Amino acid sequence: MDRRNFLKAGGAATAASALAACGGNAPAPSTGGVAAPEIKLHWKMVTAWPANFPGLGTGAAKVGELIGRMSGGRLTVKVYGAGELVPAFEVFDAVSAGTAEMGHSGPYYWKGKAEAVQFFCAVPFGMNAQEQNGWLYHGGGLELWRELYARFDLIPFPAGNTGVQLAGWFRKEIASVADLKGLKMRIPGLGGEVLARLGGAPVNIPGGELYTAMQTGTIDATEWVGPYNDLAFGLNKVARYAYYPGWHEPGPTLECMVNKRAFEALPEDLQAIVEAACRAVNDDMLADYTAANQRALETLIDEHGVQLKKLPDDVLAALREASAAVLDELAAKDEFTRRVYASFKAFRDGARRWHEVSEVAYYAARG
Repeated sequence: MDRRNFLKAGGAATAASALAACGGNAPAPSTGGVAAPEIKLHWKMVTAWPANFPGLGTGAAKVGELIGRMSGGRLTVKVYGAGELVPAFEVFDAVSAGTAEMGHSGPYYWKGKAEAVQFFCAVPFGMNAQEQNGWLYHGGGLELWRELYARFDLIPFPAGNTGVQLAGWFRKEIASVADLKGLKMRIPGLGGEVLARLGGAPVNIPGGELYTAMQTGTIDATEWVGPYNDLAFGLNKVARYAYYPGWHEPGPTLECMVNKRAFEALPEDLQAIVEAACRAVNDDMLADYTAANQRALETLIDEHGVQLKKLPDDVLAALREASAAVLDELAAKDEFTRRVYASFKAFRDGARRWHEVSEVAYYAARG
């Protein structure tokens, strides 16, 4: 082996070793292939986000960039924003069919494929990012997620998290549960089902269309992510009130799905690099949002005069009660969804007991 190939192979081995050191109980499937430094592969990644959109789009781009760098150019990934190759809500089908080898999105967009997929993204009053990662990597969640996606010739990897989001942007104040009735709000996934339970009208439209939908009155309110992304979309220009906390998405996991046949055709070291890149971005995106949200929040309040309000306690109580009913009904639909909910709920309850004497207690003590 010449020096250049030795260095490439060594770099890939280092990435694989680093991934192993991180832990994780659900290693990516492997065909036992042998590294082949001379190969040159070019993959496509389609995403549900505008190209290079802060946090979400840049996170997807970083996955592709890392794969190219760690592989020494043996595997390169061209990243397409929503609508550039396929529309935002066709990412799942495109990767499943092999039109693109990879896709980056939010799993709850695909609830029409399988209801259980929502547990791997965001559950109202569910787990935050720290807890969600614990369940996925060390609590059996990722094994269940991969069992589900195997039906569609896909392999999912956690690849980002925004942390607890805002509850959303509203044209009018929310003073009581009655104000939710008839409210046309962009809110996907289980959060939308909970809103509907209280008389709201959930709508699911891509992020790139939110500003216009709010401006034209097509919707009365919208949730997106938080200060970082909401400022970038200019939502403060079309809604006066920003509410918190993000009861509907306390720790939304973003995914990098990979076509199963394409992944299994890779040699082992490139498989490890794909997984390592997704794991790195999963960590980095949360750090990015933690830093950027605080700066953006100051800008929204100090420079744009946004009114930041906490949802009334009775509204949160009604949303929490409706959420419990929605989850119980969802779990009763089929055996697999029951298994996923049981696993999710057991980990959430255990994490809550621990966090009551760790994270929650510390926040109270810090003041």
